[in-house]
Amino acid sequence: MKIVVCGCCAASWRRCVVICLRLLFLLPAGLPVRSQGESQSDNKQMDNITVRQGETVFLSCSQGDFVTHTAWLNRSSILYAGEDKWSVDPRVSLVTFNQDEFTIRIEDVDLTDEGQYICAVQTSSRPRTTSVHLIVQVPPKIVNLSKDLVVNEGSNVTFMCLANGKPEPAIVWRMISPLDDGLSSDIEVLEIPFITRQRAGTYECTAANDIAVDTQTVELTVNYPPSVSEGRDVGVTLGQRSVLQCEADAVPEADFEWYRDDMRIFNGFDGIEIENAGVLSKLTFFNVSEADYGNYTCVAINKLGSANTNIVLYGPGAVQDGNSGTSTMFTPMCLLLIVVLQILLKF
Repeated sequence: MKIVVCGCCAASWRRCVVICLRLLFLLPAGLPVRSQGESQSDNKQMDNITVRQGETVFLSCSQGDFVTHTAWLNRSSILYAGEDKWSVDPRVSLVTFNQDEFTIRIEDVDLTDEGQYICAVQTSSRPRTTSVHLIVQVPPKIVNLSKDLVVNEGSNVTFMCLANGKPEPAIVWRMISPLDDGLSSDIEVLEIPFITRQRAGTYECTAANDIAVDTQTVELTVNYPPSVSEGRDVGVTLGQRSVLQCEADAVPEADFEWYRDDMRIFNGFDGIEIENAGVLSKLTFFNVSEADYGNYTCVAINKLGSANTNIVLYGPGAVQDGNSGTSTMFTPMCLLLIVVLQILLKF
């Protein structure tokens, strides 16, 4: 097996073909080599062949009568001379070689296969060539994507998405979870100034050309300090079970602390259970006593700040004014006065 490197250039294909054929001993040394300005009547240009990366392409030319030698050449070397394979590329093979047709096959086409191919036919008088340009299309592939990002609320955010492909792919950024049609970009860079917690979620980069689409996603986490829902006061009779609840919105999730007046309450203290589950904290009394009535404070804390709310645990004799954390008690004397007034009104 031989390898012939011709060193052809686009401006002198005919001269290159003749020289390559001479190297193959297909042409006599006295055969004239025409310059670029001479007649090109024996040179035929076929329509471009477009193929996708990874597919198989067939290159074919007709031979006709009085043909003595033929060869397929690419930009820099001879692939086949007649039935003899000169290329060392295992993807290149002979399909048909007879008096009418000379066809070769290139499997698993890659971008490096793109370019000009020449079928050179030597007749009894002079050579003729058929040239075809192979165009290789490459599906898009995202090669550089920003990593998942964690920022504090108010920061500036920049996402980058780079992709390869042929034709060159178009890049589109959009927010897909939660869906926000108003937040998108049709360039490689997506910039979001002064990020808010509502912009946290999943962002999608799409690279598309005429061949295919490649899609990848990136997660954006926005940290912010806790905010606590207003506490709801709870009334319960002695000896019963009661639960005080505290809910906090924060990223990262808040840690909870419970206080009675200025004293912190720990899990198991005086039979009290503290259960924290995500955004919710519960303070449970399994057997309410007189000493348990009073004002409790729930504090939610993360690395960016804290927030608190007050909750009152009160007995059946108390009347609450909403969620203020204060209560007014009706004493037995008050009850006696009401009864006396009702009796007097009857007279």
